[in-house]
Amino acid sequence: MYKSDLNTGKKLLKEGKIVIFPTETVFGLGGDATNSKAIKAIYHLKKRPKSNPLICHFKNITEIKKNFYMNNLEIKLAKIFWPGPLTLILEKKDDSKISTILSKKNKFVGCRIPNNKIALSLLKSLKFPVAAPSANINKKISCTQSSDIDSILKKKVFVIRGKSNLGLESTVLQVKNNKIHILRLGSITEGVIKKALKNIKIVKKNSSKLSPGHQKKHYSPNLPIRINVNKVKKNEVLLNFGKNNLTSQIYNLNLSKKGNLIEASKNFFHYLNLLDKIKCKGIAVARVPSKGLGITINDRLKRASSK
Repeated sequence: MYKSDLNTGKKLLKEGKIVIFPTETVFGLGGDATNSKAIKAIYHLKKRPKSNPLICHFKNITEIKKNFYMNNLEIKLAKIFWPGPLTLILEKKDDSKISTILSKKNKFVGCRIPNNKIALSLLKSLKFPVAAPSANINKKISCTQSSDIDSILKKKVFVIRGKSNLGLESTVLQVKNNKIHILRLGSITEGVIKKALKNIKIVKKNSSKLSPGHQKKHYSPNLPIRINVNKVKKNEVLLNFGKNNLTSQIYNLNLSKKGNLIEASKNFFHYLNLLDKIKCKGIAVARVPSKGLGITINDRLKRASSK
């Protein structure tokens, strides 16, 4: 852990500035969640539409309960998955100090407790939660390593160095009528949720204004991208998965030669960022099986390749 980075980040956040920091999922572009000026700065830096809400990061569940209502099922989910890559959409209390801007004045806000030493150390040193979307320009690739962060953002915002170990964003859930609604696929799969809560009905919702990550075109490299390819074109680089006969004449990266979806998730955004820096005509992506974390990866690939 870089203590000097952490101390600088803490000082800047207290001053109402914006800081980039690692979480276990992806890097976040964070600011004081109670400071509307800081929230506006996040939207401006990311070039993010105001209609796209931000997630609040807390140091513990006690702080969340001060600002939000939590029912028994939400508390149960929190006990199982926090700290970790779960975001719960919770109803804000009337006396909450959380800025209304981060949720378009909606009373429902995404909340989570990250499972990352740097992120938790930062949050524990502050008297306020941190609102943080992914540290990338709107619609572009998320970042899981300091080296992946956009050069323009790096010039404008201080970066706390580190690494994200999961590689995919948090899973966003909302509890309604004692049912769990999946609003965004993420690092926690539907299968894992079902195993943890066997008697609770799970509903998939493809779009919700309460959750980030629902733009049709999202997570996109600058280069054109083709997915589920059977053949690599002459001027394309390849993002491969498992063992097959696919190969690029320019450059090849394999998410997991063993066909391991956990390993593939960890490498996914980092490898996309690396390939996007190579001089070529486009990125070809091998087929990734639509099971477990592969469903989340395919969601990201579908949005990345959308016109």
